[in-house]
Amino acid sequence: MVLHRLTFPGKLAIQQRVLTPYRAAFFDALAEACDDGLDVFAGLPRPEESIATTDTLRVAKCTFARNLHLLRGSFYLCYQRGLLYWLADRDPDALILEANPRYLSTPAAVRWMKRGDRPVLGWGLGAPSLTGPFSDLRKDRRNSFLHQFDALFTYSRRGADEYASLGFPADRIFVAPNATSPRPTYPLPVRSPSFNGKPCVLFVGRLQARKRIDSLLHACAALIPSIQPRLVIVGDGPERLALENLAKTIYPSAEFTGAKHGPELVPYFLAADLFVLPGTGGLAVQEAMSWGLPIIMGQGDGTNDDLVRPGNGWQLAGPAALVGVLHAALADVSRLRAMGAESYRIVAEEINMEKMVEIFVGAVNQLSH
Repeated sequence: MVLHRLTFPGKLAIQQRVLTPYRAAFFDALAEACDDGLDVFAGLPRPEESIATTDTLRVAKCTFARNLHLLRGSFYLCYQRGLLYWLADRDPDALILEANPRYLSTPAAVRWMKRGDRPVLGWGLGAPSLTGPFSDLRKDRRNSFLHQFDALFTYSRRGADEYASLGFPADRIFVAPNATSPRPTYPLPVRSPSFNGKPCVLFVGRLQARKRIDSLLHACAALIPSIQPRLVIVGDGPERLALENLAKTIYPSAEFTGAKHGPELVPYFLAADLFVLPGTGGLAVQEAMSWGLPIIMGQGDGTNDDLVRPGNGWQLAGPAALVGVLHAALADVSRLRAMGAESYRIVAEEINMEKMVEIFVGAVNQLSH
């Protein structure tokens, strides 16, 4: 069922370096809002990136891109073979491209669209300050790259401010908070005004170094015994064995459940009092919020600035801050419940897949008119 009312009266096309499984639902929802459908062009990552990909879309169409990966590190570049052939074959009315100057085939795609006087929109995280070798040259190249677009999408107000600081017109920058889940269709779960025994702290996600789950174990162990929580860690990954061994030493009561998906996760969200992600990433944050949980998470690239706010959680300045934040969170149950209710409101009203589709379609319509 289509939940959004706004539609694009034409065919939309989107280029991605890779198509991740978590983005598939958004593209399908966006396709339902396009009268003539949505085509996605995406390829494969480098093997060492360990990025999960998919080529299966329910409504949108996906075309395989041949990604050529050039150089490494801060000098990495990517060329997508077949991009112009795909455009000629699909002949879209509007095109959305990743706003990343490392993608060498993008300028040719922009020129192809503009020869037909059709809008091209960039989609990126923002434009943080550049440092290191050739930073001035890289900044000039980035500015020139960004100004070829008719408009820009970004996930956060921070990203929008960064684009505006480069001289890109503010009225053509659209903030579409990164939504990986639809708005909840169930009411806010009712939780007791007091903890039922020990408070329950939950982590859900892939067990990898950047999630900093080791710091969560250390922080729980450093709390005074009266508020040390039941710690439940849901997920699997390359760090699992090391984390289990660490837990045996410093926090033996920690529970490792292994990977859980879909409906299997619901009992864990309902039993929890607080969701914690000390590091970066974390697609489960929005799902945790939809079950009425306050959030503690690490600061990242700005994509979660609008998601986790003082009203519903904490963003950590660094892992060392986690002990104090955990203590403050678990010491006040009534505040924790109020923050959980605010989490639910945010994903129900402001940041959800339906709202993200609405922003994308509204921007494309505005540019097309």
